[in-house]
Amino acid sequence: MSFCSFRGGEVFKDHFKTGLYVCSKCNHQLFSSRSKYEHSSPWPAFTETIQEDSVSKRKERPGAYKVLCGNSSLKFIPKDQVDGQ
Repeated sequence: MSFCSFRGGEVFKDHFKTGLYVCSKCNHQLFSSRSKYEHSSPWPAFTETIQEDSVSKRKERPGAYKVLCGNSSLKFIPKDQVDGQ
C-alpha cells in the first residue's frame, strides 16, 4: 500500500478514471489506475508503482509507505491517450 504525497494540493484522491498517473514535470510513468484504491488518507493511494524505482518510498507504518517523486505533482493521462505518448 502506498500513500502518494505531492506538492500543489491533491486533486486525484477521489479520481478513479482508467489511465496512468505520471510526474507532471518529466512525464515519468508512476502509477496505473488499476493499482489505485479508496483510502481515508488525504492523498491518493496505490498498491504498487509501475516500476520498482519510479518513486522513493518512506515507510509510514507496517504495510504502508509514503511515496515521493521529487518536488512535482501528479498528472493524469486517460487510457485512450496513453498509447499516443
